[in-house]
Amino acid sequence: MALAREVSRRADMELVIEQDTTITAAQLHEIAPDAVVIPPLAQPLNMTPAEVGAHADAVDRCLEACLAQSVPLVWCVSDQLYEDGFDEPIDEHVVPTPRDECLRRLVATGDRIRAAHQRHLIIRLGPLFALEGSHAWLNEMLDSLVTGQSVRAAEDIVCCPTSVDAVAMALVGMLQQQACGANAWGAYHLAGTEPVSVFTFSSMVRTQLATHLEGRGEQIELGEVTALNHHHDAKLRRVLNCRRVLDVFGVHQKPWRLEVGRMLDAWCLTRDGQQDASTGESV
Repeated sequence: MALAREVSRRADMELVIEQDTTITAAQLHEIAPDAVVIPPLAQPLNMTPAEVGAHADAVDRCLEACLAQSVPLVWCVSDQLYEDGFDEPIDEHVVPTPRDECLRRLVATGDRIRAAHQRHLIIRLGPLFALEGSHAWLNEMLDSLVTGQSVRAAEDIVCCPTSVDAVAMALVGMLQQQACGANAWGAYHLAGTEPVSVFTFSSMVRTQLATHLEGRGEQIELGEVTALNHHHDAKLRRVLNCRRVLDVFGVHQKPWRLEVGRMLDAWCLTRDGQQDASTGESV
C-alpha cells in the first residue's frame, strides 16, 4: 500500500498490482513491466511453515517468469533471515545462514535468484512498521494501547525499525536510477537509523502516543508495555549496515522516531474523521 501511495504521487511511474501470488510469463509479456517487485514476509519467524513455503514457491515461479521475459526482479526480505544476529552491523555480502528450516527455504530462493538472474535486487529490510496493511506493526500496537491492553515486546532483541513509507520512497528512487542505466544490481540493506530494542521502540511509541493524545485534550488510560526476555545470555542484534544503498543510490536511512511521529499525526487525523462520523458532524 505504501508503494502504491508513493507511485500515485508521480506522473512518470505506474504500478500494476497483481493480487494473485502466481504470475506467468504470458502475464509479464502482456503488462511489459520495467520490473517486478515482490513485497516481503514481514515476520517469517512468526509464520507457519506452510505460509513461508507458499511465499517461497511464489517467488520461485515469479523468478521463472521474469527470466523468460528478461524482466528485472526485486525481492524484499526480512532481517529475520539473520536468525541469530551479529555483534557488528551486518554487511550486504553476508548471506544469512539460519537454523530454522523455513528461513533456510527463503535463503535457498535468494540463492537461486542470485545464480540465475543477473538483473535482480534483493533488499533486506529492518522490522517494518506502518498504519495499514498486513502485519502493520504500528497500527496493531496503537490499537492495543488505546484500548488499555498490554503490549509485550522483546527487551533482548536489538533491531532498526523501518518505516514502510521510507522503503517505498527508496524503492522508487532505486528503480528510477536503474531505468536510467545505473545497472547496480545485487543485494542491499535498508533500515531505520538508531538501533534499539523492540521494548524500547514500543515504549517510545507509547510515550509519543500519550503526548499526541494529551495535545488533543484526550485523557485515555493507555495500556502498558511489558518487557520479554528470550535470550538470557546476551542480546540478539540484527542491525543492518546500509552504507551500500547510500553509496550507490544516495538513499539515506530515515530516523524511526521522526517516522513514528509523522504516522501518529496521520493516525490522529484518521481518528478525528472516525469521531466526526460517529457523532454525525461534518467539516
